[in-house]
Amino acid sequence: MTVVLDKKVPDFQAAATGGEVQLSKLKGNAVVLYFYPKDNTPGCTTEGIDFAANQAKFKRAGAVIFGVSRDSMKSHEGFKAKLGFPFELISDPDESLCQLFGVIKMKNMYGKQVRGIERSTFVIDASGVLRREWRGVKVPNHVADVLAFVQSLD
Repeated sequence: MTVVLDKKVPDFQAAATGGEVQLSKLKGNAVVLYFYPKDNTPGCTTEGIDFAANQAKFKRAGAVIFGVSRDSMKSHEGFKAKLGFPFELISDPDESLCQLFGVIKMKNMYGKQVRGIERSTFVIDASGVLRREWRGVKVPNHVADVLAFVQSLD
């Protein structure tokens, strides 16, 4: 089963830097989940820095941000510490969240087909309903688009 726009997102629990994250415990906040391929790679670093730079604006709009990848908790903790991210990173090594949000795709890397995360962002409103999704994200200006959408939620 994968999430559907304008429908309630099934409750999930996931391991993250800073402890377990459970969607149902975040009620009352909008939730921004951004899926990215790999810690410490150029695009993923830039995207994380953009979200971090806008963290206060997301918070004022009532949103919490989580980065999600298949990297280990150890990798996430190092990535978060190195860049000083003010939000948590979710480790999804078994791809349960990736499957729920349908972000695993076959991609071309150096001429080879590889299975990986398609850079994607999802906004879940304060009542747990998926309100917006961006798939196949290009990093430049993406965070500004997500922020504008979050600010438009009531």
